[in-house]
Amino acid sequence: MYEFIRGAIKERNPAHIVIEAGGIGYYVNISLNTYSKFNQKTEGLLYLHQVVREDAHIFYGFAEKSERELFRNLISVNGVGANTAIMMLSSLNPDEIAAAVTTENVAVLKAVKGIGIKTAQRIIIDLKDKLGKLAETSQIFLSPNNTILNESLSALVMLGFVKRDAEKVVAKILQEQPQTTVEGVIKLALKRL
Repeated sequence: MYEFIRGAIKERNPAHIVIEAGGIGYYVNISLNTYSKFNQKTEGLLYLHQVVREDAHIFYGFAEKSERELFRNLISVNGVGANTAIMMLSSLNPDEIAAAVTTENVAVLKAVKGIGIKTAQRIIIDLKDKLGKLAETSQIFLSPNNTILNESLSALVMLGFVKRDAEKVVAKILQEQPQTTVEGVIKLALKRL
């Protein structure tokens, strides 16, 4: 399976991009979300997902790995194919989909063309745990609070706390109060540990 493709963007529209790499033009299906990130670029990198069928080899491309991961989670749900998943990623951004799933908001998912109430419920049931964990991880570990997180964990471990327990508490504190300082995180963590 291919991981990514980098090259010159030769053609683009909201549904696909033709990207030239090594003298070959690759037709890659994309979401509206990815299209908006490649709107003015003449070169780029797309993270790929390949679907191999009897009659075709189809590429789906994403501007970010997290969007590809969400796409793969969506197509793992029974009744959601690649085209439906791309439609969802074109109608809603990845954060909106994750929020709708984790809060069990059937109406938001049902508003996407091609998604009925049963499919929306199935997506929520199948992905609630997966997307909840992904959202927590991406929110905490990819946020600007990463320095605060690392410094707080180091201090707590030096004070003798188990790193795994400290990570959970610090992550929860940073979720609740993202603007807090290292000192504030440590004080709150000491009360909770």
